[in-house]
Amino acid sequence: MPCKVGMISLGCPKNQVDAEMMLQRLHEAGYTLTNDEASADVVVINTCGFIDDAKKEAIENILEMAALKQEGTIRGIVVTGCLAERFREEIKRELPEVDAVLGIGKNADVVAAVEAAYAGRPMEAFGEKLDLPMEGERILTTPAYTAYLRIADGCDNACTYCTIPQIRGRYRSRRPEDILAEARRLAARGVRELTLIAQDTTAYGSDLGDADLPELLDALCGVEGIRWIRLLYTYPERITDKLLDVMARQEKVLDYLDIPLQHCDADILRRMNRKGDADSLKALMAHIREKLPGVTLRTTFITGFPGETEAQFESLCDFVREVGFDRVGCFPYSAEEGTFAAAMPDQVDEEVKRRRAEVLMDAQTRVVAENNQKRLGQTLEVLVEGYDDYIKCLYGRTRADAPEIDAKIFFAPAAKRAQPGDFVRVEVTDTIEYDLLGRQIGEGETP
Repeated sequence: MPCKVGMISLGCPKNQVDAEMMLQRLHEAGYTLTNDEASADVVVINTCGFIDDAKKEAIENILEMAALKQEGTIRGIVVTGCLAERFREEIKRELPEVDAVLGIGKNADVVAAVEAAYAGRPMEAFGEKLDLPMEGERILTTPAYTAYLRIADGCDNACTYCTIPQIRGRYRSRRPEDILAEARRLAARGVRELTLIAQDTTAYGSDLGDADLPELLDALCGVEGIRWIRLLYTYPERITDKLLDVMARQEKVLDYLDIPLQHCDADILRRMNRKGDADSLKALMAHIREKLPGVTLRTTFITGFPGETEAQFESLCDFVREVGFDRVGCFPYSAEEGTFAAAMPDQVDEEVKRRRAEVLMDAQTRVVAENNQKRLGQTLEVLVEGYDDYIKCLYGRTRADAPEIDAKIFFAPAAKRAQPGDFVRVEVTDTIEYDLLGRQIGEGETP
């Protein structure tokens, strides 16, 4: 019997797309969907299990829903996603309040899982990770003007600290015609910005033999209605001149590259099973900037990887200051069971790992302040996201800012207030921490 279902989706945009596809299946099966978990009969928790902090967040959400179930507010709990795939036995043993657990390859069984949870009937379903559905309609959980577009799933890179290959299986690309068809459907629904995602977007097509990322970008630029196309998760050794040339030639492809480097020290990178060193990575960043003047460079680093010395950490801080990345994320190393790195000698103390992450981000804060000062007086294209009633101004994102992870610009509106999804021109007048302040120039463009 159809009932009311709530969904909590945690973790990365790739997990979010999985949740959107499950919501579509539930909708098609006649279930009523709600954003208020307390008003639901069954709650689906789509979990992340990548690092310790993500696991803790997932467990906290499960326990919160378990408390609602115990008091009779909800009837059932379904757990899906990476934590479910990775810790199936632990969930069964330690979280008896959970009614149904689905592995990554069984997301298509979400309707049956909700039915079981509603009836109080235990259910477990685990299958081949490669069976994860990547085709089909979605109920978007992003604002109407922006959407993530998954181009592949899984990973073959075998970084020693990472559990993704265990959780999601080998790398597999979607066919370009399927991606293009989805992009057209999204554009027809009013989406103006596409953010391309995969565990490694630059590996796209490596398993197909007749497609690659530059060719896919060229094709996507032909989709009418799409104005911005953004790349996340690009691997440094796969950033080719062919890719940079497409980015330079195609106006729709934003000069924005998210390149998770993780470190700059040659020995640490080798222990991570990654390539390069400080000199080669500096040369790559300089080459990208030469090919794409004004490009936004985003990266992430890991501090406290096994064996990292103070000298190696200091060289990482120097690297960050010298390169001057526009955006940086930093995570203390998390020793994940079943990975090669977790068994390495010379594990770094937890407090040291976290202190190093804080020191690195302090260094980056100064870089951001210097970069933002250079933007004063510039006029930028901005995608409007909303209006803040408290400070009486509009806010949005520039071409340099990815949804949910980067900065915003707050600006005084023109006489005719722009709406979410509009593109407007904004003059930068001031900065506040990571964000910018400005004033709208002209009336902008309505979708």
